[in-house]
Amino acid sequence: MMEALPLPDTRRFVLDMINQGNPHFVATVADQVVGWCDISRHFFPAHRHRGSLAMGIIPAYRGRGLGKRLLLAALNQARASGFIRVELSVHADNTRAMALYEKIGFIREGVQRRSVLIDGRFIDAVNMALMLDEQ
Repeated sequence: MMEALPLPDTRRFVLDMINQGNPHFVATVADQVVGWCDISRHFFPAHRHRGSLAMGIIPAYRGRGLGKRLLLAALNQARASGFIRVELSVHADNTRAMALYEKIGFIREGVQRRSVLIDGRFIDAVNMALMLDEQ
């Protein structure tokens, strides 16, 4: 995403995540959300052991360990909630994020070529996954 959703949409999303029992964490500073991490469980019965991770940290708060703390909190809740596999997609040029994910134990599984188009430039996405029952 390139910008935040309108507040009513964000509120609806967060409440839906909570109601479904999906891991959802936010970091705040002085009533401002500066980071978030969530894992959405797949809805097909044969895929319910899987979840898709998404996270973001606003630029001023990157490089301070906040992303790692949010990620670990979400993964711990996912494990406690019975998730087995957590997957994500990260832009191939986001080397800091990929290094964090690999440090936590995520494995690269493939590349989606020309996955996104931003400002006239294609960016590949790297698919990664973590098996919570193998840690």
